Amino acid sequence: MERVMEAERISTADLAKTPERSEPARTRQDDQMGPLLPQNTAAELQSEWDRIQTGFVDEPRTAVQQADELVARAIKSLAENFASSRNRLEEQWNRGNDVSTEDLRLALKQYRTFFHRLLAI
Repeated sequence: MERVMEAERISTADLAKTPERSEPARTRQDDQMGPLLPQNTAAELQSEWDRIQTGFVDEPRTAVQQADELVARAIKSLAENFASSRNRLEEQWNRGNDVSTEDLRLALKQYRTFFHRLLAI
């Protein structure tokens, strides 16, 4: 057990020493790590997770199955949120409304932040 903990410390330390990718530090600081899901959705998912985790003691197999379903729902919700944002942008384009460069910059920034979080960069 002690070796595992030591290995975890080493790997965490090594990750901290890993140099940043080619992206400037200032850009990374600009990416606010806000919530990926609406607060009410996140609270519901967290509550469900707490229930599942508590149930593991009595029904481990059921808890793992429920955890799988919960993660799938969370991913689906996340995908729906991004699809909704994309649809709003596309509606502007389809109506012939000019989408400002600033709006596009903000959209790209959101995608970049999300992408980095997915990759845990």
